Amino acid sequence: MNFYGKLTTKKWATITKCSADTALRDINDLVEKGMLKKSDASGRSTSYEVML
Repeated sequence: MNFYGKLTTKKWATITKCSADTALRDINDLVEKGMLKKSDASGRSTSYEVML
């Protein structure tokens, strides 16, 4: 599956076919491991980008 723009919890849940809660846990784990970076925005505008 391809998507454009930044990664969001909703997009992750759709890609991995999991719940929004599981998607948030997955993303937070990847942020802790330094693989994703959280955007400055918060709330519904929160997005993530891949760290290279």
